[in-house]
Amino acid sequence: MNAPTTAAPVRAALSPKGMLIDGQWVEAASGQRIAIENPANRSRIAEVPRAAAADVDRAVAAAARAQVAWRRVPPRERGLALLRIADAMEARVEEIARTIATETGNALRTQARGEAKLAADIFRYFGGLGSELKGETIPLGEHVLSYTRREPLGVVGAIIPWNAPLMLGALKIAPALCAGNTLVMKAAEDAPLAVLLMAEICQQFLPAGALNLLTGYGPECGAPLAQHPGIAKLSFTGSTEVGKIVMRAAAERIVPVSLELGGKSPSIVYPDADADWTVDGIVAAMRFTRQSQSCTAGSRLFLHADIFDSFLGKLEKKTAALKIGNPLDEATDIGTIINAKQFNKVCGYVQDGLQRSDAKLVFGGLPPKTGPLSEGYYAIPTVFADRSNDWRLAREEIFGPVLVAIRWTDEADAIRMANDSHYGLAAYVWTHDIGRGLRAAHDIESGWVQVNQGGGQVPGMSYGGFKQSGIGREFSLEGMLDSFTQRKNVTVNLAV
Repeated sequence: MNAPTTAAPVRAALSPKGMLIDGQWVEAASGQRIAIENPANRSRIAEVPRAAAADVDRAVAAAARAQVAWRRVPPRERGLALLRIADAMEARVEEIARTIATETGNALRTQARGEAKLAADIFRYFGGLGSELKGETIPLGEHVLSYTRREPLGVVGAIIPWNAPLMLGALKIAPALCAGNTLVMKAAEDAPLAVLLMAEICQQFLPAGALNLLTGYGPECGAPLAQHPGIAKLSFTGSTEVGKIVMRAAAERIVPVSLELGGKSPSIVYPDADADWTVDGIVAAMRFTRQSQSCTAGSRLFLHADIFDSFLGKLEKKTAALKIGNPLDEATDIGTIINAKQFNKVCGYVQDGLQRSDAKLVFGGLPPKTGPLSEGYYAIPTVFADRSNDWRLAREEIFGPVLVAIRWTDEADAIRMANDSHYGLAAYVWTHDIGRGLRAAHDIESGWVQVNQGGGQVPGMSYGGFKQSGIGREFSLEGMLDSFTQRKNVTVNLAV
């Protein structure tokens, strides 16, 4: 693995104006701020307001006022506003991408630039769906008109994480606004800068209060938002443990909730797929170029015994060619872990693997403690081989570049192990036999399964989890309708 190299000067939005409430850029009521760190060199790069309950109150009140008029804007006009936002974001992709790379540590070429473009695509996709907010008529007779209509829920409370903040923020903002809701969103305290820039762009095309963006810590800002009586819907993306807290808050007030949570996603490789294209797919599915900080990372690799050693040899060669370094360097493939807490957590998992007698370190290991890579939170892609699906590294979401390879011989046993998890978000199947691949995809208990590809989500897919990986769907028309509208039935007696 190569060390960081010098990159061009940063041109990113590292001087936020504050947080957005009622169309204005404001400080927290307390006047307190949060320092934002560059994980590539551990330097302070910006400060943002430290919002608390009083700021949540202001933002929810603003969103409630704006919602009265926004819900009456014709859906096509709401969609046109989103299309204008998409164009404006596309014009500033490079600035947004550099901001993402600087605050998250995600490499500019392999991750941040693609995320910036995808966020613009998300606004464009949902901007085109305004006319799809349709109801139905029910045939009750010639003298009765009975129909349903899709209505907004009201003020949406949204909370997003730090791993893909721009994309995940766009996935809350665009469909909620298209459906006629207004929003109060809390950005992740570790990566709020690109989301603030997105809010600045959005505000050029939206009425004051339609979108409100807060920056703060979970207990101080996220909890008051989840518990606020003025919130009509909660939309959360993050860990399963925090998702349970959000769900309990929603249950207290019988508020609808959608949750996109964690994963421990399986990849099943059949013996006919011992090929370079499959190795490339495993690298992509494992999200190594995002430091595997992804809930869809295929971190359990079920390899058939006949190809186990040869496949891991190819995987090691392919992964060793990836360059770890400065996220802003165009030559970099892999950037950094987000912060010290997550970095130490990942290292702890690697240490556990090294101490396990039944596990074999195939490649990788603990990061260097000296040299350029030690200056930031740089983790090394690591693979352990083991026969068991029952140990900690094979069951818990690590959210770092640590993969466990497990040998199998019986297909039913491989699928049983794949399903032996309280998670069920994503899965990957690799085989030339499409019939076999489809049968496996149908048997796997995950909400999003790919056969012979390991890429990410695209607008239009129905994306969401089974089991403790979440409730609800995103990225799609049905996700917008199910998550951000409620159905009303109106029946009229025409005979009077």
